[in-house]
Amino acid sequence: MSRLTVTEENAARCREAVELIDGVSKQFKRHFPLIEAGDSGLTSVQRRVLDFILLATMEEEIYQKDVEEKFHIRRSTATGILKLMEKNGFIRRESVERDARLKRIVPTEKAAALREEVLDSIHSLELKMAEGIGKEEFETCIRVLEKISENLSRDEREAKKG
Repeated sequence: MSRLTVTEENAARCREAVELIDGVSKQFKRHFPLIEAGDSGLTSVQRRVLDFILLATMEEEIYQKDVEEKFHIRRSTATGILKLMEKNGFIRRESVERDARLKRIVPTEKAAALREEVLDSIHSLELKMAEGIGKEEFETCIRVLEKISENLSRDEREAKKG
């Protein structure tokens, strides 16, 4: 009778991990409607992108590529999302002096008015998520998820090369 290696044992548990990650992701999305749909004309995905833009632009300039990377979406998908957000008056795309091909994404005043609500919602959600979980548990969880992500990213990079 052969013994499974640690990697094989862990691989056998991956389905369980994927199911948990998927379930938590769905729960997170249900709890994460930071900007209410109301009459905004934005889908839930577009609202999540706007949340990201509102927060990220507090620290740095962001571009479409940042949205693509953050949400693991294709360029065409990001373009569609951003076009609708621009049409609905939530963002502007501004040319960048150093490279005319780049367009900086800037929230409009309409969007910026939602920033405080977004920050409060995020803080409340983070407190709820962290209940009863110690610092070491979070650190272990983050390390494991980072390793899983790196393993999957490596395969994606290799597939693009091939």
